[in-house]
Formats: sequence, structure tokens, C-alpha cells
Amino acid sequence: MTTFEHDPVMVDEITEIFRDVPSGTIVDATLGGGGHTAALLSSRPDLDVIGIDQDSVAIAAAIARLTEFADRVKTSKRRFDEFDEALADHGVTEISGALFDLGVSSPQLDEADRGFSYRNDGPVDMRMNSEQQWSADDVVNGYDEHELARIIKLHGDERFAKRIAKAIVAARPVQTTTELAEIVTSAIPAPARRTGGHPAKRTFQAIRIEVNNELDVLPRALDQAVEATVPGGRVAVLSYHSGEDRIVKQRFALAAGACDCPHDLPCVCGAIQTVRIVRGVAKRASTEEAERNRRAKSALLRVIEKIEPIRKSDGRPVSAEDHG
Repeated sequence: MTTFEHDPVMVDEITEIFRDVPSGTIVDATLGGGGHTAALLSSRPDLDVIGIDQDSVAIAAAIARLTEFADRVKTSKRRFDEFDEALADHGVTEISGALFDLGVSSPQLDEADRGFSYRNDGPVDMRMNSEQQWSADDVVNGYDEHELARIIKLHGDERFAKRIAKAIVAARPVQTTTELAEIVTSAIPAPARRTGGHPAKRTFQAIRIEVNNELDVLPRALDQAVEATVPGGRVAVLSYHSGEDRIVKQRFALAAGACDCPHDLPCVCGAIQTVRIVRGVAKRASTEEAERNRRAKSALLRVIEKIEPIRKSDGRPVSAEDHG
């Protein structure tokens, strides 16, 4: 069995982002192997962490890695859209910040039996929570051609989605990840195979997102994190493809008081600003890190800081009466 050794992405940047947040609790909403959590706890003795993960193997690995911080770490085996429930598990109502490192981790990719990898032979699985009934097999061997093409296009930005879906349906039953990768590769025109990395990368990404319902649960998780964060606290998100980043950008813009009013007229829509977009932070990993860590190559970092609510129409703080 593969050990859960994971090189956390942009760890120095993440540590710096949380350097000046208020003392209290940080939620690592995607705990993984605990790399980001270890760095945060090392940098701030006045912080503790609640780590959320739906992968039992990841939680066990994180607990083992974080032994020296045992009195400052709590875990919840949940999906991150159960953010509020994870806080309630430990009697916490307010937090100093939250971190989301989205997508699949390196150990999940490397362990063939998990079925995430187009390079390693394994079952067509792709479940982040191994107790979940629904798997990639249900998508690959169950979806009709139209629906399969739709999710490959939607979640993978794959321009050959229709050709790939047709090839998968024709080859059913598809039983292994290498078989699936070969089918996808053969469906893509030869010139296109020679650019943009492995030809099956986008399709595997799309199926994984569908199996784990990743994009549908993200808005709720982000909203809950922002709501629970105290003024001065921060929420940081590392995303790895356009679908994730689009949602992060939209939810952060909404919390920052985005409105549809014309820019040359006063705001009359009642928008309330509860965060500010943090500028001046690195949005991409350094060239050196991207060369060392393959996940870092596509990482995009966005950060917001919680503020006291402000009415966008006149810039005044929102009073208690406004909430009543």
C-alpha cells in the first residue's frame, strides 16, 4: 500500500497568508497528509487546527505526521461542504481562517487501487471516500453517450468529448484505468495527442469530479467558511482547473459585495460586503516549485480577508438592526 507522503503546494505562501490572522482555530478543509497543517502549527503556537477530510487513509496519515502537535489538532471525517458540522463536532463556532487545497492529492494518484491515475493500472474507481457507493465504474459503464460527453466537456474542458464518449460506450465494459486511458487516447486525433500532457488527463479529471460531486459542493463549503471566519481572519483556496477557480472567484466576489448596478450609478441592490480580496499575494507557485512538484504547476491561489459588514450603497457599517 502506498504511504500518504504529500508535498504541500505553495506551503511558504500559505504560511505567510495566515501569519497575522487572530489567534484561534484554522480549518484545514482538505487535510490530506497534513503538510499545510504542520507548517501552520509550526509557524503559530497560538493556533490550533481542525482538519477535515473524507479519506480515512489521509486522516490516519495526517494524525501520524502531526504527533508533535497532537494537543492542537482535531479531525473530522467529513466532506468539506459539511463545514459547519465539522466545527460543531468540536464545539467551535468561530474560526481565524480556513484553507482549501482542492482536487486529488499525489498519494491518491499514485496508489493504483484508488483508480485515479491514467498511468497506473487499477480499477475504475476514483472515490475520495472509499465508503461511498457511487464510483467511476457507474459513470464510465453506466452513463449514456450524450451524458458522458456532457460531463467530459463540462468538467474537463475536453474539445474531443463527443469522440471520447462514443469510444468509451463502444468499448464497454471498461474494467481498468489503463484500458480507459487507452480508449481515450485512441479517440483523440494524433496531432492533438502530442500537446498538452497525457491525452487522458482531462477525461480522468472530469470523471473524478463527477464521481465526487466536487464542483457542486464547493460553493456551500466556501460560504460556510466565510461565514464562520472572524474579522481579520482569512480564507485561502488552491484550485487546479478553471471550473474550480471560477466558482472560487464567484463566491469570493459575492462576499466582497459584488452587485449588478451600473458602475456610474450608486448601488441600490442592497449588496453587503463582508470580505476584502487580498491583493499582493502570489497567485502561482514559483518556477522552482512547479518544476519540483507536478501539482504546483496548475495551482492558482485566491485569498479573502473577513471584515466587518459594510453596505455597498453608502459605505456604512451594517448595524445589528439590519440583521434583525
